[in-house]
Amino acid sequence: MQEKSNFFEKVYAVAKLIPFGRVTSYGAIAKYLGTPKSARMVGWAMNSAHGKPEIPAHRVVNRIGLLSGKNNFASPTLMEDLLKSEGLTILEDQIQNFKSHYWDPTEELHLD
Repeated sequence: MQEKSNFFEKVYAVAKLIPFGRVTSYGAIAKYLGTPKSARMVGWAMNSAHGKPEIPAHRVVNRIGLLSGKNNFASPTLMEDLLKSEGLTILEDQIQNFKSHYWDPTEELHLD
């Protein structure tokens, strides 16, 4: 259980770095953490982040920009509403111009 909570904390640390108006994917966070096959576990971490306002779980989507985690928010439209409030356009649960809003932690964060 401790290993899972440590992983979740690492996921949250990366999520907190996603800039306002940008999004990343579950897989991108997993890859950045050195566990590229653990995208699903990143999703579990995001689901567990609800109720923790310091973690911008709404900025983590699937690899093609779908709001796949929207049903885990307090309301089915909250994820979309939060992203729209940051200037993103959402159409049928998908971020429009996804590539221009995509933030890749592997490219943006440099490990020293």
